[in-house]
Amino acid sequence: MNLFGVMEVSGSALEAERIRAEVVAANMANAETTRTADGGPYRRQHVVFTSEAPQQSFASQFIGQAGSGDAQLGGVRVSAVVADQGPPLRRYDPGAPDADKDGYVSYPDINPLTEMVDLMGATRAYGLNSSAVQAEKGMISASLDILK
Repeated sequence: MNLFGVMEVSGSALEAERIRAEVVAANMANAETTRTADGGPYRRQHVVFTSEAPQQSFASQFIGQAGSGDAQLGGVRVSAVVADQGPPLRRYDPGAPDADKDGYVSYPDINPLTEMVDLMGATRAYGLNSSAVQAEKGMISASLDILK
């Protein structure tokens, strides 16, 4: 098994989770933004992950790992950051500058609890991948010590 390939997989996951945490932070920061450059309220953003797995079956991947040792490992990447297409929340506030003719203001449909759960998930996944990289570094260091 190629330890450096495993490190690349963990590295790609670290990058993807960092982007996810940044998007969640942007959602939380814009939870009360009623006017954007597009003219409407801010729209919650979602991160879409895509697998960068090799185009092989599990059996051929397993045989490649056990046999020649040069099988490619996959990874993860962010394929898109998409805006939520749900309707905005409408609150009655006739004195607000962004109120419509009926006195309602459109706010982003962002639930702070949902965003915190997403942020905790991204943080936990980032930490686990960081631990995997540290373990891989320890294995490589132990291998070098054995070869001395």
